Amino acid sequence: MQNIAIWHDRLGWDADEIASEYDLKLADIYAALAYYFAHREEIDQSIREGKAFVEEMKRQTPSKLEEKLQGKT
Repeated sequence: MQNIAIWHDRLGWDADEIASEYDLKLADIYAALAYYFAHREEIDQSIREGKAFVEEMKRQTPSKLEEKLQGKT
């Protein structure tokens, strides 16, 4: 459901685009969007927390490729 909110709200995709791209029923897209708009603050907060978690994991776990490119291994 968060993905649908992101595709729609942040990427500007309409319900038809999402449905055809991901082989979803249009009714399911509209249901997800209705839920998103009814609970926007908490879902946006969850999205922000997910992004923060990913960034923290990236910070704590250096890239093996980057280490190799820098000659650290």
